[in-house]
Amino acid sequence: MTAALVVVLVALLFAAWIIALANRLDRLHVRTDAAWAALDAALARRAVVVRALLDPALSAAASRAESASRADREMAENELSGLLAALDRSSVAPALAAELADAEERVVLARRVHNDAVRDTLLQRRRRVVRWLRLAGTAPQPSYFEIAEPIAQSDAVMLTPRPSARVLLMDAAGRVLLFQGFDPARPQELFWFTVGGGVEDGEELRDAAVREAFEETGVKLAPEQLTGPVWRRRAVFSFGGRTFDAEEWFFHATADGLEVDTSGFDDVEEHSISAFRWWTAEELESTEDTVYPVQLAELLPGLTAEWDGQTRTVR
Repeated sequence: MTAALVVVLVALLFAAWIIALANRLDRLHVRTDAAWAALDAALARRAVVVRALLDPALSAAASRAESASRADREMAENELSGLLAALDRSSVAPALAAELADAEERVVLARRVHNDAVRDTLLQRRRRVVRWLRLAGTAPQPSYFEIAEPIAQSDAVMLTPRPSARVLLMDAAGRVLLFQGFDPARPQELFWFTVGGGVEDGEELRDAAVREAFEETGVKLAPEQLTGPVWRRRAVFSFGGRTFDAEEWFFHATADGLEVDTSGFDDVEEHSISAFRWWTAEELESTEDTVYPVQLAELLPGLTAEWDGQTRTVR
């Protein structure tokens, strides 16, 4: 009888814990939805203020950002941010310039609140018990909103162009090698990304891809082993306190039986890359982790087909 009571008590405590966990997850999803609504409102207010500047190019960019789908919203908002960074604010009426600065600051704050909510929700969703018992239910997985923060007018700095060559390095099983890293300014926001990095001055894209693959994995690829560039991705992002306008070119290569050697990492990579692993398309489709490019899971299976010679734009 005593043993049965203990079992019942443990079961009740476990059930209460699961209910509390599910309730917390539900509150986190509500918080994330509210944070997105606040960010959306802040972006909308910025667009309204921008149109008041009566600049045709800025007004058009603001309208594109407002009408963009959620999938394309980041790029559209970053395009607007880039134009605003180049705006000579001394020519703007003081009251309007102050209102624009206030609108931009509210976007910054709303974005940070939103991404904090997304981070907390993803951490909860990744817990084993949450995944095993499917406590997230049908709630969609939230995602970070990667928009570059405005550059202070006192800083004589614009977006830093960053062409990069990346390699979709796959094994015979069709898995792709990804690294996990973070922005040193936001170490709590982890994400996965492909092999590759910035193109050096005077360097050809294919040569940069070969060099980066060797430095980051130890594999020595010949230029003719690379197919592509099969994909092109444009992104504006902040890293280490700097804001980059990145144009990424993706090549495809196969390296079966590769033992990854990261001894060629530079200091930045040593301190900002925390893990690596091989991923299948199915694992990418089901993961709660943040992965770039966003369309990697969708497009990965098609890389094994013969390339048609066209470079596809991806997110």
